Amino acid sequence: EGGSAVGPGATEAGAAAAGLAPGAASPFQRLVQARHMRDLRGDGGVLKEVLRPGAGEAVPPDASVAVKYSGYLEYADEPFCTNCYRKIPRLMKLGKDITLWGLEVGLLTMRKGELARFVFVPNYAYGKLGCPPLIPPNATVLFEVELLDFLDSAESDRFFALTAEQQGLFPLQKVLKVADTEREFGNYLFHQQRFPDAKDRYKRAYSILRRSPSSEAEQCQIDASKLLVLLNLSLTYLKLERPAQALSYGEKALEIDQRNAKALFRCGQACLCMTEYEKARDFLVRAQHIQPFNHDINNELKKLA
Repeated sequence: EGGSAVGPGATEAGAAAAGLAPGAASPFQRLVQARHMRDLRGDGGVLKEVLRPGAGEAVPPDASVAVKYSGYLEYADEPFCTNCYRKIPRLMKLGKDITLWGLEVGLLTMRKGELARFVFVPNYAYGKLGCPPLIPPNATVLFEVELLDFLDSAESDRFFALTAEQQGLFPLQKVLKVADTEREFGNYLFHQQRFPDAKDRYKRAYSILRRSPSSEAEQCQIDASKLLVLLNLSLTYLKLERPAQALSYGEKALEIDQRNAKALFRCGQACLCMTEYEKARDFLVRAQHIQPFNHDINNELKKLA
């Protein structure tokens, strides 16, 4: 995380930056002193305490993050802003969707699953003017932040900034990574039930996987990545109540793997929605032969009967 444990000197520096008189300790100052919060910038402007450690790599600079947060003013019990009422928070891109400088500085030190408390002086928060009527001028603020997940989109951003010709020269391993990132974005949007947005991400991933391989090994890698995207597209179109498209993508998945139970199941569901009962039965029975104890497949066959 960098920085050092905050001692009395750093607390006074933070107080001075916050426009508070030395010796007149505010609630946040007392908290900082008692908890020995870490000074992330060396100027007392962004102070951090880890409440629950996370795991893995720290958030990279170009990431999109899913966080739960609550922001507090001094002398206030209720947060002035929070997104904790959301079951699945939306993804926010650093440097674009997150405009609070201190919050961006803090997030770059966090890991998945981490819960942390931050204190930001005005220079790293809402500045001299504040943000009336909620935030008064020169306000020091406290944020509690939980990092649920992040997706590193640096490679993806670089790829889609290229021309079509340049994209064609991109190394396959990087293309696969970009496709995987787009699919992960799609998965996140899908779980938020934002199906049109998820569909667009999956289609973006699929579009870049339609390139000619230079060997059989490359074809296998492309097909493995493509299969996951096609299955997701088929399911998303079912959610969008567009069964003809769901069937089309399911059949494309079967061209890659004719014994894929998920693809057979999706095709069966699509045919059932279109009242093509014989086709639905054929797909579902084939799926059942591969996974005879699959609860969803057996239930769909009962529905068909």
